[in-house]
Amino acid sequence: MVTITEKAAAEIKRVISEQNMPEATVVRVGVAGGGCSGFQYKFGFDEVANLEQDHVAEQHGLQVAVQKNHDLHLDGTTIDFYEGLEKRGFTFDNPNVSRSCGCGSSFSV
Repeated sequence: MVTITEKAAAEIKRVISEQNMPEATVVRVGVAGGGCSGFQYKFGFDEVANLEQDHVAEQHGLQVAVQKNHDLHLDGTTIDFYEGLEKRGFTFDNPNVSRSCGCGSSFSV
C-alpha cells in the first residue's frame, strides 16, 4: 500500500479546493514506463476509483487509489510534501527502488 503523510494530504486538499474539484475526488498513484531509470511515478486525480482494478484506502480524509498491477513497484511507498528554498513538491520514498536518477522522479526496481 502507498502511504500519504499529513503534510502531503494537506497540500493535495489545497489543490483540490483551488481547482474546484468535487469533494469525492480520488488521488491516483501509479507508475509508467519511461524516464532515465525505467519507470516514472504517476500522480493525479480521478473522479472515481475502479474497485475491480484498484486498491483504495482512505488516508487523512482522502481516497487514495493504486492500480493492483502497480503494487510490485509501489508497495510500501510514502508520499510526502517538501517545501524548501531550493525546491517545492511531492517526494516519493519507495523501498522497492534499486536505482534512481538525480531528479528523483525516475527509478528502477
